[in-house]
Amino acid sequence: MPVEPSLPAGADAGGLAVSLDTAFDASHNGIIVMDRQGYILKCNKAALRVLNLSAPLPRHLHKEFVPEAWPDLEAVMTTGKSQIGVRLSLPHTNLIANRSPIFVDGQVVGLISVFQDISEYEAIISELKGYQKLHQELDAIIESSSDGLYITDGQAKTIRVNHAYERITGLKRQNLLGFNMRDLVNNGVFDRSVTLEVLKERKTISIIQTVLGNKLVLVTGNPIFDEDGEITFVVTDVRDMTELNELRVKLEESRLLNSRFREVLLEQEHFEHALEDMVIKSEAMVKVVKRAVKVSGVEASVLITGESGVGKSMLARIIHKLSPRKDRPFIKINCGTIPDSLMESELFGYDRGAFTGALASGKAGLIEMAHTGTVFLDEIGDLKLDMQVKLLQVIEEKSFNRVGATKPQTVDARIIAATQHNLKDLMERGLFRNDLYYRLNVIPIVIPPLRERKEDIPILVHRLMANFNRSTGAKKISPEVIDRLMVYAYPGNVRELVNIMERMLILSEGSYISVADLPAELLEPGTDRNDGNDGNGPLKEALEALEVRMIASALKRYKSLSEAARHLGVHPSTLCRKAARHRLTGVVAESQKDHCDTAMPSYSFPAEH
Repeated sequence: MPVEPSLPAGADAGGLAVSLDTAFDASHNGIIVMDRQGYILKCNKAALRVLNLSAPLPRHLHKEFVPEAWPDLEAVMTTGKSQIGVRLSLPHTNLIANRSPIFVDGQVVGLISVFQDISEYEAIISELKGYQKLHQELDAIIESSSDGLYITDGQAKTIRVNHAYERITGLKRQNLLGFNMRDLVNNGVFDRSVTLEVLKERKTISIIQTVLGNKLVLVTGNPIFDEDGEITFVVTDVRDMTELNELRVKLEESRLLNSRFREVLLEQEHFEHALEDMVIKSEAMVKVVKRAVKVSGVEASVLITGESGVGKSMLARIIHKLSPRKDRPFIKINCGTIPDSLMESELFGYDRGAFTGALASGKAGLIEMAHTGTVFLDEIGDLKLDMQVKLLQVIEEKSFNRVGATKPQTVDARIIAATQHNLKDLMERGLFRNDLYYRLNVIPIVIPPLRERKEDIPILVHRLMANFNRSTGAKKISPEVIDRLMVYAYPGNVRELVNIMERMLILSEGSYISVADLPAELLEPGTDRNDGNDGNGPLKEALEALEVRMIASALKRYKSLSEAARHLGVHPSTLCRKAARHRLTGVVAESQKDHCDTAMPSYSFPAEH
């Protein structure tokens, strides 16, 4: 049978009551005992501490101190059912309470409430959740990295790899986690380990690693130290060398593309600047100017060829203007205008006392004056052979000798040459050196004659008219004049067109330029000096040309249309019709126009601003 507990020797009931009170107060949890009406019969010190009370509570109503809990306490005493793990939020703390009814003879006479302050535990739980969230975020960062990550502890044991590492190396994490890096190297998974080197050297190290004998990766190991200076982790960043090489190739392609794009933009910008000086429209001249723009940025020699008056000097100036030497001297030397006796001293200068009449201080030559700039040798075909030798020295050796000097001088000048002659023909005749030709003809540019690019004529006329109108006043030009200008051959090229336009602008009466103002050689359509018409063409064309000349001559000679028609032996209306057909209405005097119904349009060029 069970042994009944007994009091210790010398103890009485009163002593036991004191012991129970002491035990009651020793509890860390708060304990409150109350009767059926809610009067507190007993509470321990922990209850006072948790409820933040200082006065003893017996014989006070519980609801006076903790009114939030009274409805639940009343329910326990009413139903006789316990409440376990009830959470109670008070203004100063949070509690967990267990409430049990007290029965006497089967009747609820009160209850006992045991409760505990859980604020500290909740703070710990909240902090733990924060760590869990941080862990999740770090995990997401590690897994989202495009670089492979391989993490070991301070003993080289593998504790983490990310998805990118699996993708780059082809290794699966289940075959790596928990394994020591030394064993992985010994088993041939890696040829070497940056982790082991970091643990040995205690610093960040990068190496090229071979995985499974054939995969090259770039690995960088980083040591993580604790507060005692011991390595706790080694974090290794892993990059695929194949991907890096592909990225390097793409980067280089991008750089080349950007460089080419900048070159194209610069060439277009230079092309637009060139058009400020040279008026062109024809495809042939666009190609010429684009080539000039392209070669302006290099130092190679340029040889410009073309007939007299096509614009060789202007193109040479454009090349210099767009070059890195644009702020340096541009020295033009016309090799055909300097006397042979003066050529050497003019080109290369002379020292004092070089010859009778020489300046005491000597004199710098044109080549020397072009130092750091550009030398434009116009009509290079007229240069004598002895001077060609000295010029070759300038090109090949970047040096020359003044007349009378014993020591050479260095010169840094870009060479642009031009000629209207056929240099190959001159070479065959022994008048031009082969070696000089090939030194000059590094970049050849051929400017076509104006007769081969007649679409440039109207815009050239427009520019000349606009320049004239800007300073003198507006003038108009008839379409017949444009037609005559378009069919002319221009043996003098652009220079001749400028001459013709200036003459007409100055000598024409009033504000209207008509066919009557044209020079005699342009009055006849088809009077192309170089059109091959030597009298052997078709009879019909010859007769038509004769008719045009006779009509134009009569209209200019006679003031009256009737007189001109009578002179030609035709009716005035017939003369009007033929004049219109041959576009000679511009020759008809104002007093004669009433006899013709032909409309006479005109071109008008406003001044440019």
